[in-house]
Amino acid sequence: MEHDQKDKIVATVEVRMTSSRLPGKPLLLANNQPMLKHLVERLKRVSSIDEIILATTVNAADDPLVAFARDNGIGFYRGSEDDVMDRVIKTAESAQADIVVEITGDCPIIDPTIVEQTIQLFLANDCDYASNGHVRSYPDGMDTQVFRLATLKKSYAMTKTELEREHVTLQIRNNPKLFRQQHLIAPPELHWPELGLTLDEKDDYLLLKKIIEHFGDNNPFFTCSEVIQLLKDNSDWLDINKHVKRKGDT
Repeated sequence: MEHDQKDKIVATVEVRMTSSRLPGKPLLLANNQPMLKHLVERLKRVSSIDEIILATTVNAADDPLVAFARDNGIGFYRGSEDDVMDRVIKTAESAQADIVVEITGDCPIIDPTIVEQTIQLFLANDCDYASNGHVRSYPDGMDTQVFRLATLKKSYAMTKTELEREHVTLQIRNNPKLFRQQHLIAPPELHWPELGLTLDEKDDYLLLKKIIEHFGDNNPFFTCSEVIQLLKDNSDWLDINKHVKRKGDT
């Protein structure tokens, strides 16, 4: 996992067991592996990432996530359940990160190539923030945000609301004059922003499990493109979770 920069690039994965809509979702199984394992193994394939660390909480319900991190040889930090911004900052500090690749734990089939492209967009431009999710073009579930830890700390000092603390980069995204932004836009063949591939509710789990088990052990690192083709070929699968309401890009 090397890159030319001296900066340390760390992926922080926000994850907890106490989701109101689908409790325990990080450890639900697909192809005999927890959803979180699928996500972590995909992030391990992103060449620019130097370290992966779980940003979880002090809640005792999250003890199994700490055990998961230890079993899978990745780091963890336990912080505030509600002030997610503070939790991400302290997680990144604990790993001595210079650049943060912020990933949420509900993206188990994130495409490593798209994560890498978002990192490269950030590194190649004089910007404070790069994302492929703020301007929606990719399927929901490919979401990657990249910024310097110093930028997030600067933003934290300016935050005024609980909503901004809960949605880590909201203050950055809402202030493009203060924070220079770059957006990775999907090529036409991957443009499907209304496709929900995030793990929010039980029916999302049923669809994601079906997708993961379709590709199975022969192709565990299937791409976003392959998922799109699969769902075009099996359009009835879209009915499984099409009714799920997404919280949107708050």
